Amino acid sequence: MTTPSVTEKPARGRVLNVWTPEDKVFWEQQGRAIANINLWISIPSLFLAFAVWQLWSVVAVNLNALGFKFTTNQLFWLAAAPALSGATLRIFYSFMVPIFGGRRWTALSTASLLIPAIGIGIAVQDTSTTFPTMLILALLCGLGGGNFSSSMANISFFFPKERKGSALGLNAGLGNLGVSSVQFLAPLVVTMPIWLAFQGDPALIVNKAGQQVEIWAQNAAFVWVPFIAICAVASWFGMNDIADAKASFSDQAVIFRRKHNWLMCWLYLGTFGSFIGYSAGFPLLIKSQFPEINALQYAWMGPLVGAVIRPFGGWLSDKLGGAIVTFWNFVVMAIAVGGVLYFLPSGPSGGSFAGFFACFMLLFLTTGIGNGSTFRMIPVIFLTERLRDAEGKGEPAREQAIRDGNKEAAAVLGFTGAIGAYGGFFIPKSYGTSIAATGGPEVALWIFIVFYLSCIAMTWWYYARRDAEMPC
Repeated sequence: MTTPSVTEKPARGRVLNVWTPEDKVFWEQQGRAIANINLWISIPSLFLAFAVWQLWSVVAVNLNALGFKFTTNQLFWLAAAPALSGATLRIFYSFMVPIFGGRRWTALSTASLLIPAIGIGIAVQDTSTTFPTMLILALLCGLGGGNFSSSMANISFFFPKERKGSALGLNAGLGNLGVSSVQFLAPLVVTMPIWLAFQGDPALIVNKAGQQVEIWAQNAAFVWVPFIAICAVASWFGMNDIADAKASFSDQAVIFRRKHNWLMCWLYLGTFGSFIGYSAGFPLLIKSQFPEINALQYAWMGPLVGAVIRPFGGWLSDKLGGAIVTFWNFVVMAIAVGGVLYFLPSGPSGGSFAGFFACFMLLFLTTGIGNGSTFRMIPVIFLTERLRDAEGKGEPAREQAIRDGNKEAAAVLGFTGAIGAYGGFFIPKSYGTSIAATGGPEVALWIFIVFYLSCIAMTWWYYARRDAEMPC
């Protein structure tokens, strides 16, 4: 197969028939501009996906104040359910971009967010809405969670190896801001009639000062609707599909035979799984352990820290290597969870919200750095592995190895994102189960420490030590 000349221009339509970002001349002359356009449309679409995915982390906190009668465990279920469905959908979304094309799939998957956003806005206005109905709506928020895998797989095709860490870090990091944004904006937009006649009637609740106030709880969901519609249209008309990125499911299924796919799933469960799990459970955990604190006043700060720092994690890994950054990151995560245990009301400190909050901020910081570093590791691992297989077989074999490595890396990025997202279910559900069984979250937190220790050992043995199997 001949390599297209760098002077040959890619199609100016929606399908790019020539795409060789590893060719430095092509990248500088043509590739960079097109890649950046796709990245900057992808970011707000992913931002909205995360916002919808984490709606229940804020909606669940105030449901009973609105007149609903749900138990603490039911509220933790509502906070955790979107992660369960989102993680499962990610498994399928991981393979959609090479089948349907990144432009088409981004537009359709973004438009699907209208379903839970509108549904939740309607349901919270009626206190007779049953728990099963609320649970179905929570599961539908998983449509937002699924988008991450397809979005990251798509963006990985557009950038050369040395820029993948930064590009994926920007896409995910700025996209992750949707989590903190929904937790920050929801308490504000529910206090004002922003949609006037289109939003429905307010509910009366009693605030902490004992005063009756009007709130429009539906605005927490309705506020995202027009932006979702705009981004879906922008994706359809502004993004591109890459012809060389086409692959069937069977072509991509080779990743299930790759050992490093499963190893990176475990590590990404430790980084992104922690980020999304702590984000989903943080407001309810604050409320259960420090009831005198207004949880929504502080909860949004953690996801903000984790999201903002993620591009730095990708950049730092481009400079130092993803494995070494990931290794030390897990060390700090284990220490930070120990700090949370210390500052709980049942811990040696006797209860310090300031200490508890500071340790969680450190945890969120490390989840963001780890998200960037692990996602930098994946493209390097799979491209290196395929290039090793092609050594000594000539230039055509090398070119094919690059294509295969990029396709496998894209599929693994999506699939590890799927497995990692299960942390968004297990962490808040672990809190709820631990509190129901023992009266506190300590058992869950000790399990998290043991898990991080396993991640430290795995990262060191396979990727970070001298003479590691796959240094990256």
